[in-house]
Amino acid sequence: MAFWIASSPHNHIQSETSALMRLVIYATIPGILAQWYFFGWGNIIHIALAVMTALVSEFTILALRNKNIKTQLFDGSAILTAVLLGICLPAIAPWWISVIGTLFAIAVVKQLYGGLGHNPFNPAMAGYVMLLISFPLQMTTWLPPFTLVPIELDFTNTLAVIFTGFTVDGFSVEQLRTSIDGVTMATPLDTLKTNTALGLTVLEASKAPVFGEHFALGWEWINAGFLLGGLFLIAKKAIAWQTPISFLASLFICSFIAYSISPDSSASTMFHWFSGATMLGAFFILTDPVTGATSVKGRIMVGFLAGLLVYIIRVFGGYPDGVAFAILLCNMSAPLIDQYTRPRTYGHTRGEH
Repeated sequence: MAFWIASSPHNHIQSETSALMRLVIYATIPGILAQWYFFGWGNIIHIALAVMTALVSEFTILALRNKNIKTQLFDGSAILTAVLLGICLPAIAPWWISVIGTLFAIAVVKQLYGGLGHNPFNPAMAGYVMLLISFPLQMTTWLPPFTLVPIELDFTNTLAVIFTGFTVDGFSVEQLRTSIDGVTMATPLDTLKTNTALGLTVLEASKAPVFGEHFALGWEWINAGFLLGGLFLIAKKAIAWQTPISFLASLFICSFIAYSISPDSSASTMFHWFSGATMLGAFFILTDPVTGATSVKGRIMVGFLAGLLVYIIRVFGGYPDGVAFAILLCNMSAPLIDQYTRPRTYGHTRGEH
């Protein structure tokens, strides 16, 4: 099976599914390395657990469905889903979080609908949202950057925390998330949302250690890593540029207008761009050729809608980020958007069938 990334009828570029999936996985490496540098081994361990779970579950279901196991198991789609889900999980979440999330993404969201090319929702984001709704405590145990953690967290300690809930020396997850002054730390997005709700201005709220010297300590470089990987994919023509550019432009417009009207209560555009899962969602999730729009106008509309939804959820919703929810809503809207943005068939005038 192959994806066709083409502009009918003149330009046909065929890319084997496995080659495309490998290219996308390679493009995630800068962001993953930034995660490792600032937050340690946790996400790499979760990615490994997710990949193993994805391959086992995919193999089992393909065998039950009497499908070509060798071809479909190693087309890279299951591995990519696992990588994306592992990236999104809190670094010190328990091991079973990545297993349950991946099993749901592969077995239910992907295979229950008929396998690759038939799933209406992005499996990684559907798995993430299921985990977030079902296990909110475990899915909000975000670790602050290493520079703010008073306890050394090397590979052995990270592995111990993920599988037992405690480090080798007996420190709990909550102790790892507590700063030297005894304050439990959250992500910059969550911290900003909480502090502004308490009546602080954005400037006052940004004095918290998790913001660092720029926008969001650690997260700004992680987003920069995924931005670099996304630009690489665009340069390789592996993804269409319209969706991520439209998404970032939409988020820029919303945040710029709000910041211009009320800078005391609204974060800057750069904060929204380089916090949370913004760049990962823009270049690696929204551009999914199966669950996204296929027409050029449709991609622009989906990207713009996603940016608007992310901003609304971050500012007015109950969740600090909102990228995953926005993407699933856009997945639901994509077929309808494609219906009304379908390009005119080559050789026919408008209105002909």
